[in-house]
Amino acid sequence: MSTAARTLAVWCPDWPVTAAGFEAATPSAVVAKGRVVACSRAARTQGVRRGQRKRDAQRLCADLLVQERDTEHEGRLFEPVVRAVTGITPWVEVVRPGVCVFSVHGPVRYFGGEHALREAVVASVAQAGYWCGAGIADGVFAAVLAARARDGGVVVHPGRTSDFLAPYPVRTLERPALASLLERLGVRRLGELAALPADLVAERFGDEGRAAHRLATGLEARPAHPAPPREDLSVCSEFDPPADRAETVVFEAKALAARLHSALAAKGLLSVRVVAEVTWADGRILSRLWRHDGALSELALAERVLWQLSGGPPGGRGGGAAAPGTGAAEGTGGVIGLRFVPDHLVPATGRQVPLWGQAEVAGSLERAVARVQGLLGHQALVRPALHGGRGPGEGVVRVPVGDVAPDPPRQGPWPGRIPAPDPTVVPSRPPPALVLDANGEPVTVSGRAAISAPPARIGIAGGDPVDVDAWAGPWPAVERWWDPERGRRRARLQVAANQRAYLLAVEAGQWHVEAVYD
Repeated sequence: MSTAARTLAVWCPDWPVTAAGFEAATPSAVVAKGRVVACSRAARTQGVRRGQRKRDAQRLCADLLVQERDTEHEGRLFEPVVRAVTGITPWVEVVRPGVCVFSVHGPVRYFGGEHALREAVVASVAQAGYWCGAGIADGVFAAVLAARARDGGVVVHPGRTSDFLAPYPVRTLERPALASLLERLGVRRLGELAALPADLVAERFGDEGRAAHRLATGLEARPAHPAPPREDLSVCSEFDPPADRAETVVFEAKALAARLHSALAAKGLLSVRVVAEVTWADGRILSRLWRHDGALSELALAERVLWQLSGGPPGGRGGGAAAPGTGAAEGTGGVIGLRFVPDHLVPATGRQVPLWGQAEVAGSLERAVARVQGLLGHQALVRPALHGGRGPGEGVVRVPVGDVAPDPPRQGPWPGRIPAPDPTVVPSRPPPALVLDANGEPVTVSGRAAISAPPARIGIAGGDPVDVDAWAGPWPAVERWWDPERGRRRARLQVAANQRAYLLAVEAGQWHVEAVYD
């Protein structure tokens, strides 16, 4: 059995927390869909762990700082780390924000050994302003675990990778369903999985089991294609005139990725590594090698191009196309070319067709969306995306299906933002409201956020006033006070009346229903 190539992995610990701006000594966590996806070292000492519910984490750590995950920002912020590693070797694979790898075959000769190479990489990343762990082992999976080992990473001797992996639990494979099943069958360590016959594991657990067994034995999850096609399978696009906005390049990247996937599928192939090459008008070229355990979707490739553009061209000052809507780097003249090159080709194993005649919903949905957008225009179908803002209607923006959502503004926390839980209904045209005190006088809120009297009765959209059961607030919100034309001054109240709860807002002396809690 052939062994995997010697690989060096660079791992920046708790990268989502670092990208969110938290220090390791600050109890903090990054959450997605109500669960912790990363936490700081200080939070772990108080019992916070990945996968916990947000409320459980806050119960364990009362002073925990929490922020929603922003994968796009994580990817862009990781670009300086990648550039630091490319100073060692130009052929760097980005596995995900926070982790990158490269083959040590060439660089190890220059640096005089694997230990010296590992130390040089750590020093280079430190000069970029980040701490990292670096490890060397056979294959990407083992190298990443070696980077996460004690004291900033270790070097696993060639041929000893399976022994190094043996003590790790099967959940390290990051295949939760398979790991749960293996544990119920008594297979709890990677060494126990590696000891099983490979053909029996594949027969029992299919392609996922075969890949897991290969990883446990120190191999790559998928073997390389034995005979790469002789023809050029790369796809490219040219921009005339040059694209000076990142959103233009990202939109074209999505279409280009679709062409690449179609060409590979026609030949029964899949690419687990893709080279994305961006060419600027001044002749500078930036290439990045993106890795994924499976096929990078069209949206995922487009998102990675956006991360790649964030630093601008090589040798530039950076920030050239950091986000949709921004211009190209100064002096570059914009982007004139984009090219995708499939690098690591493997046979496409296909997708299991559902039993009893059910349709494959994901593929049908994608085709339906593309058809509607082709008939009605790209902006015809949109999806909601979380965004920053003080009001409930400002927290969500509509993004065309298939596009990368814009970055939420990072000036948070938002002063004047209403507390949780969020309302469920936000009317497009807020109906007027009448707020009265116990004497029947209108309730007002002063410029110092002082309420004139407790609200006693409210009327919605001209209806008869009803008694107020409970209320909270006010929460003032002052925006752009320096701009007399765009500045706004508002205050909000939460009011419960007639078995319903409302979020009321007053602006320029007029009350209206901003949202409803159902």
